[in-house]
Amino acid sequence: MTSGYDEHLHEYLGHQRWFAGKGRAFSVTGRRTFPWLSEAEGRPAFRVELVTVTYGDGDTEVYQMPVSYYPEVQEHLAHAFIGTWREEDLGDLMAYDGLHDREATSYLLEALLQERAVEGLQFHCLEETERDLSGPSLLMSAEQSNSSLVFGDDALLKVFRKVAPGRNPDIEIHEALTHAGVDKIAGLYGWVSAAWDEEGAETTGTADLGMLQQFLRTATDGWTMALNSVRDLYAEADLHADEVGGDFAGESHRLGAATAEVHRHLAELLDTRTWSTTEVHDLAAAMHRRLDAALQAVPQLEPHADGLRETFDELTKVDHGIPVQRVHGDLHLGQTLRTVKGWKLIDFEGEPAKPLSERVALDSPLRDVAGMLRSFDYAAANLLTDHPHDRQIAYRCREWAQRNRVAFCEGYAEESPIDPRHETVLMRAYETDKAVYEVLYEARNRPSWLGIPMAAIARLSGTDTDTPLGETADEQA
Repeated sequence: MTSGYDEHLHEYLGHQRWFAGKGRAFSVTGRRTFPWLSEAEGRPAFRVELVTVTYGDGDTEVYQMPVSYYPEVQEHLAHAFIGTWREEDLGDLMAYDGLHDREATSYLLEALLQERAVEGLQFHCLEETERDLSGPSLLMSAEQSNSSLVFGDDALLKVFRKVAPGRNPDIEIHEALTHAGVDKIAGLYGWVSAAWDEEGAETTGTADLGMLQQFLRTATDGWTMALNSVRDLYAEADLHADEVGGDFAGESHRLGAATAEVHRHLAELLDTRTWSTTEVHDLAAAMHRRLDAALQAVPQLEPHADGLRETFDELTKVDHGIPVQRVHGDLHLGQTLRTVKGWKLIDFEGEPAKPLSERVALDSPLRDVAGMLRSFDYAAANLLTDHPHDRQIAYRCREWAQRNRVAFCEGYAEESPIDPRHETVLMRAYETDKAVYEVLYEARNRPSWLGIPMAAIARLSGTDTDTPLGETADEQA
C-alpha cells in the first residue's frame, strides 16, 4: 500500500457518518485485503478490506471497506471515490466505496445465497425462506454506525463498518430468536464472518462483517410515529393527550408488551444468572464513574451532582440479588418498527461506542425499559427545542411523555414478571445513568439539544420538580 493511498483513505474516512473517529487525530496504519469476490472482465473488481486506524493516544479501531476497482473513472460513483491504487495483476485502478456500487454489491448477495467460502471469508445462509431479492441494491441514507443495503422487497443487508473481534451480538441474538420462531423481530437470513492469522501471534482473529435479514418495507419506525403524535397534540391547543386523534398511548402499551415478550425469549434462549449484592454495588460504582467523567466534560451537571450521586448510592442499599440476562442494550423508539402484524424490535448490537465485552454482558432488562422511557421524553421535547420558553408547549410535553411512559410500563408488566413501576431504586438509577450519558452525548454532538437531558437531570436529581419532560417510573407507580 502506498502512502498516497493511505492519505486518500484518511480523507475518505474522515467524512463518513459511520466513522467514529471524527474530530480526533488519526492515521491509517494497516489494511488487510481478502480475496476478490469478482474480477471478471467488464465488471468491477471487488473485495472486502479491513482498514486499521490509529489515534493520537494510541487507540486503534478497524473499519470495513468493501471496495470496487475500475480501470477508468466512474462518474456515477464520484461521491464514493476513495483514490487511485495500483494492483500488481490489474494495473492502475480507481478505488470506490463498493457499497455505493450496485453492480459490486450483487457479489455480496450472491456469495451469501450460495454460502460461499473464500480464503478468510465465510458466508452463512439459514434454510431457504421465501423472499424477493430481485433488482439492484439500494443503499439506505439514514444509517449512523453501519451501512444497510435493500435488495428487492424482502431483504436488507447490514454491513458493520466498525469491526470488533468476536461474535456480533446483533447476529447472535437474531439467530437465536429466528430459530425459535419469535415474530417480534426481523428474521435473520444469513451473515458474513471473517478469520485471519494475527501477525506475530499464534491466534486467529475473527469477526462478523454483516448480516442479511428480513426487510419490513411497509413498516414505520416508532420514533416517526411518536413525533407525529406529539405534533398532533401541539396542534390542538385546547385538548389533552387522550383526546387527540393521534394519541400514541395505545401503541406505547403494545410496544411495552412486545418488549417484555422479547426479553422473555432472550431469557429462555440465552444465558441468565443473578447478580450478587456485591455486583449490584459494582453497578453503582460504575454509574458513579460515568458521572465523574461527565462532570469533567459538562460543567452544567455540577449543581445536580449531589442528587445524582444519591440516586446511585441507593443501589448500595439493595440487599438481594438481581436477575440479569441478555438485553437489547440500546433500546429507543428508533429501534422499533410498527408493522401490520404488530411491533418489532431491531438492531440488537448495543451502543456502538461501547466495547464488545460490555455490549454482550448480562444486564437487567430494566436497562432497556429505562432507555425507552428516556426516548419518550426525547420525542415529547423534540419540538420544544424550537420553543424553549413556551410554557403551554412545555405543559403538553410533560403530559404526552407521562401518558406514554405509564402506558409502556403497564404493557410491559402485563407480559413480564417484572413490573418496572415497582422497581423504583433500580429504575431510577438506570434512567439517571442514561440521562448522564445523554448529557455528555448532546454536549459533544448536538449542543442545541442539551436542554432535553438536562431537564431530566434536574428532575431525577431533585433539584427541579417543575420540568416538561414527564416523571420517573417510581413517581408514576
